Amino acid sequence: MEKVADYKEIVDLIKAKGGDTFKYCYQCGMCDVVCPWNRVRPFSMRKIIRQATFGLTEIEEEEIWRCTTCGTCPQRCPRGVKQVEAGVALRRIAAEYDVYPGHVRPIRAIAGNLISEGNTLGGERSKRGDWAKNLSVKTFTEGTDVLYFPGCYLSYDPRLKKVAAATASLLQKAGVDFGILGPKESCCGESIRKTGNEDLFKRLARENIKTFVEHGVTKILVSSPHCYHTFKNEYPEFKVNFEVIHITQFLLDLVKEGRLEFSKEYRGRVTYHDPCYMGRHNGVYAEPRDLLKTVPGLELVEMADAYERSLCCGGGGGRIWMETPKGERFSDLRLEQAVEVGADALVTACPYCITNFEDSRLGLKDPDALAVKDITELLQEVV
Repeated sequence: MEKVADYKEIVDLIKAKGGDTFKYCYQCGMCDVVCPWNRVRPFSMRKIIRQATFGLTEIEEEEIWRCTTCGTCPQRCPRGVKQVEAGVALRRIAAEYDVYPGHVRPIRAIAGNLISEGNTLGGERSKRGDWAKNLSVKTFTEGTDVLYFPGCYLSYDPRLKKVAAATASLLQKAGVDFGILGPKESCCGESIRKTGNEDLFKRLARENIKTFVEHGVTKILVSSPHCYHTFKNEYPEFKVNFEVIHITQFLLDLVKEGRLEFSKEYRGRVTYHDPCYMGRHNGVYAEPRDLLKTVPGLELVEMADAYERSLCCGGGGGRIWMETPKGERFSDLRLEQAVEVGADALVTACPYCITNFEDSRLGLKDPDALAVKDITELLQEVV
């Protein structure tokens, strides 16, 4: 494969795929200061932006794949540089030339899974709805109030299937008229888009949109912030607009309406982790905390980095599919913060976060001292 080294070709491609806001960068270095990577190893988004400005970045470099698209740097940038878009633009060039260096190569297999089975884990499409067997969850048909879209991880991953089951249980107890589409649905496509595979994202989006429209879907309930973000903010690019609600928002409304009541107390100290694609990307900070505060007996404490300064788990931007060496995992730092505030449970609302936190939990001196839970799992304990 020939290197894409021509100045004009790189600059033109970056502008076409990610805009040219990087030209406003005056190299203040704020992006490097706030980037979570610099807590574990040297990394410079500023350098990538500078190279992109002059067409010097070679797509063979592994550094362009470090970004988790957490959204911290554009949030703090004084010049409005869209670092995430610029980084994804470089990845789109890499995807077009099929350049996946080193630890990035698993993306090829992920893309293959999405094409063949419609999910990132490679599970059989026919089994996408098997998590709901014996749970009395119906298939969505036109006229059903809500489509519950669990996403890939909750449909196939053994740990995350428990979250899907807890969610279904809560919805049933509240008398919600909901259904699932199971094998008829595909991955939302958010993360593969962030790795630069724009064509595959569009293919998945069109498949889902066609399915939703054919089945009369108007309201979509999701567990993953990544599904939430792409259905709410990216699918409208295809001239459709569905009502998209994250499970934490929906459950809070059910509690306020008196449709979901607690019969037990939760005896423990809990800390909440803000997923990047709920918090920084979509401004959803209050609802999950308000929901936890309604639980009798629960003590909610905040970690050192919370709300808009929440520390990324490391799974966004396709990093969930790449191996991150021990000592470079943001999730290890996050668990340390949870332990420092004396929490006995780290609660969140994202499958990527749970996956990374569960891995890091095994590295603690006492893995049983800190539980990792989705907010639905905690609620199920007290309903």
